[in-house]
Amino acid sequence: MEQQRKKESPLATEKISKLLKQFAIPSIIAMLVSAIYNIVDQFFIGHSVGALGNAATNIAFPLSMMCTALALMFGIGGASCFNLIMGEGQKEKAAYFIGNSVVMLLGSGTLLCILTEVFLAPMLQAFGSPAEVLPYAKEYVMITAIGFPFLIITIGGGNLIRADGSPRMTMICNLSGAVINTILDAIFVMGFGWGMKGAAIATIIGQIFSGILVIRYLMHFKTMKLTRKHFMLQKSCLGRIISLGAASCFNQLAMMVVQIALNNLLKYYGALSAYGEAIPIACAGIVTKVNQLFFSIIIGISQGTQPIEGYNYGARNYRRVRDTYALAMKTGMACALGAFLIFQIFPRQLLGLFGDGSESYYQFGISYFRVFLAGTIINFMQPLTSSFFTSIGKAYKGMFLSLTRQIIFLLPLLFAFSAWLGIDGILYAGPVADFMAFAVAAVMVKKEFKTMKNLEMNINCSE
Repeated sequence: MEQQRKKESPLATEKISKLLKQFAIPSIIAMLVSAIYNIVDQFFIGHSVGALGNAATNIAFPLSMMCTALALMFGIGGASCFNLIMGEGQKEKAAYFIGNSVVMLLGSGTLLCILTEVFLAPMLQAFGSPAEVLPYAKEYVMITAIGFPFLIITIGGGNLIRADGSPRMTMICNLSGAVINTILDAIFVMGFGWGMKGAAIATIIGQIFSGILVIRYLMHFKTMKLTRKHFMLQKSCLGRIISLGAASCFNQLAMMVVQIALNNLLKYYGALSAYGEAIPIACAGIVTKVNQLFFSIIIGISQGTQPIEGYNYGARNYRRVRDTYALAMKTGMACALGAFLIFQIFPRQLLGLFGDGSESYYQFGISYFRVFLAGTIINFMQPLTSSFFTSIGKAYKGMFLSLTRQIIFLLPLLFAFSAWLGIDGILYAGPVADFMAFAVAAVMVKKEFKTMKNLEMNINCSE
């Protein structure tokens, strides 16, 4: 039976490099498109509204991270469960994980939308909004919150579509919404002069379009027919979905917590420096979103490895699991080197893409790019390894790794270094945290590979 499954599934027989291209490239494009939603708004807002508008989008950014966290929790969790169960040959059982994931994606998005609208002002103030930035942030988020359910189903549902063997469809769903958003941004912001409101309206129209495409696909799932019973929430299904999606979710939540703390620290220590409150927050927002492009590639690679690693681990084909991880690492390393060089060589040009600013603005932004992102060259290891553990069903290890860089290392370093060195200390906390997370991930994956080799030897001996 096991050998027959391997023959039937290309995940067990196809060349790994070909599979990784097939699954990772659409995933990368999908993640890049998701990041571009925020960058496109930042671009048009920066040129029409200015630095205060850029600061407002940074204040709103934690909510985008929350949407991504929920989407990855139920999307990656559901897709990982589906791949593992399919690898074990239990097709009927696998359908329940897809149905339950869809319900939770839509439900969590609706709940987040309601909570944001009700607690909008205090939420944005807690995110570190200076008084002069708050009106811009409120105008922007009041509208973009309407799109939360559609954004979450687009990102999370994309993982389910990919697990169904249609990675290109995931790409189409994301890309179409991004194109609509970009065109409408140009019309509403630059053409009509609607400012923050125009960027927000353009964003939700694109998200709604993408979300409808995803929902339409999920109603016609390829691997099996989904019926009403598969959408009835089951405690056992939800528990396993959450356990396998927790690592990716917590990684985003950790980034969100750090972003909120960072905004507040930049506001406090910025006021004590020559830069003031708004300039550090505006620069940090640009740097964070440009860096998201790099992370989108890394996350896309990790999502592309998921069905390959998950299926083969479930089928006990450990050599292919290790080979898939190794290829992902080589690819991630090349991307990290390219991003590092761009951030170090062209920081002023990158800042200039989002509008003009004072010399102080450029001075702080250039330092932020070069110092805070100095660890980019090794920053591929932790997210790829965290996703690897999730893919093979070891959620607790993936969850721990997802917390290392942001919560365990970066967050305390931000407070310690800023208390010691002021606003400059915030910049140096980034590369130190990156190195520490890299070291932990390397030790953990080395140990896991040794365990896999022992399992492989036991299988060979029993045969």
